[in-house]
Amino acid sequence: MARIVLNETSYHGAGCIREIPAEVKGRGIQKVFVCSDPDLVKFGVTKKVLDVLDAANIPYTLYSEIKPNPTIENVQTGVKAYKESGANGIIAIGGGSSMDTAKAVGIIIANPEFEDVRSLEGVAPTKNPCVPIIAVPTTAGTAAEVTINYVITDVEKKRKFVCVDVHDIPVVAVVDPEMMATMPKGLTAATGMDALTHAIEGYITKGAWEMTDMFHLKAIELISKSLRGAVENTKEGREGMALGQYVAGMGFSNVGLGIVHSMAHSLGAVYDTPHGVANAILLPTVMEYNAECTGEKYRDIAKAMGVEGTENMTQEEYRKAAVDAVRQLSKDVGIPQDLKAIVKDEDVDFLSQSAMDDACRPGNPKDPTLEDIKALYRSLM
Repeated sequence: MARIVLNETSYHGAGCIREIPAEVKGRGIQKVFVCSDPDLVKFGVTKKVLDVLDAANIPYTLYSEIKPNPTIENVQTGVKAYKESGANGIIAIGGGSSMDTAKAVGIIIANPEFEDVRSLEGVAPTKNPCVPIIAVPTTAGTAAEVTINYVITDVEKKRKFVCVDVHDIPVVAVVDPEMMATMPKGLTAATGMDALTHAIEGYITKGAWEMTDMFHLKAIELISKSLRGAVENTKEGREGMALGQYVAGMGFSNVGLGIVHSMAHSLGAVYDTPHGVANAILLPTVMEYNAECTGEKYRDIAKAMGVEGTENMTQEEYRKAAVDAVRQLSKDVGIPQDLKAIVKDEDVDFLSQSAMDDACRPGNPKDPTLEDIKALYRSLM
């Protein structure tokens, strides 16, 4: 048996934030709790949506105490602010951080017995769907607007924990490339590589099947065709990435990921490394490690990434071609190629144990040992 969970409704294309008031009113939301991070508020990105709400006379409260890797405290403060606001629905505007905070807040409001944020780790047995969330991504990367996952940082224990819950999916996703046009180059590159990691890990994960393969292959194709342009801020590049990252989310949310994500979560928790950067650095090396357990899938990945002549390649050739194509894309968009500037040798044991304990590890096509993970980190140092 396999299960697919997707948004009830999603909007795509330039200017689709104009559809938000109809969704708010149609769902009986009288007042909106807007979750957005402080930088987006400062640079006027959040305002694009607030202007739409103002024009439609929809009242709202703005909550922006959100860090790039959202913390337990951000969630607790958010729950308190939500209760005080009198709102009965959430609009999350931002990258994974804003959307993950909104999901955790929405779940706790609807399931108060999970008030201890740590109790949400893994697959928590919540009973009620979270407060209705309308998610408006401003990065083309995490696809949090269509996934059943969110990730919270436990600052005290220096770890990130992954929560997987069908009750947290936003009811509406509003994927407007114009909301992504102000993303700086570095963030565009990092979040884009996060999306590519979702598509590739989702395609080779143990749970992959025909329906999700369809999403992941299309996503790899869209992302590898659009990311360089998006980094240069072309209209086509932005549109292709907005769609590609969403399509990847439709897939991986339903089948899981692998150890690129486990290892990246550890780096984010210990060094606050941006999630997309961590994924991008790890992806080609972990792909090499996983290759022997992926059958012919790297041929499909290489082909989707635009490599010519894959049908005439030997297994060794197409596996190398897939890894090389990923490495080249990562280089072209300016991602660092190793962890030298990030990882300290004395942290490798802790990082590796955290990666082993991470919820994404069991989905990896090859079962790693703790020593394997340590060796992977070290090979990039």
